Amino acid sequence: MSDAPRIAHVGIAVSDLAAASAFYREVLGIEPHPPESADGADILSFSLGESEIELLAPQSEDGPIARFLQRRGPGIHHVCYRVSDLDAALERCRSAGYRLVDEVPRLGAGGRRIAFIHPKSTAGILLELTE
Repeated sequence: MSDAPRIAHVGIAVSDLAAASAFYREVLGIEPHPPESADGADILSFSLGESEIELLAPQSEDGPIARFLQRRGPGIHHVCYRVSDLDAALERCRSAGYRLVDEVPRLGAGGRRIAFIHPKSTAGILLELTE
């Protein structure tokens, strides 16, 4: 992998995985990876070249995806960037004054190390970093 950051995935909040996944299956002709669960969401991922689309559906009415859907409705929840060194990227965020949701990396979908940057620091977009 190159050291240059790239888009790992775009997370899209949906209320119904089956309905939302129809476009990817029927129009684009791609099948999802096996379903996963993380952070109170059921996740279906679709590969699109080097990047993925993650459809995120709430597992409960009080989880983060449910709250997002209640406030904003379905749509882009976050953008995830793949970096070569997550710890170094988080240190650069701290040094530059970015507000972190995750001060230290944690495990996300697929067992990958992740950390989120608060949208108030990034022009209103929730950003996720992963290795």
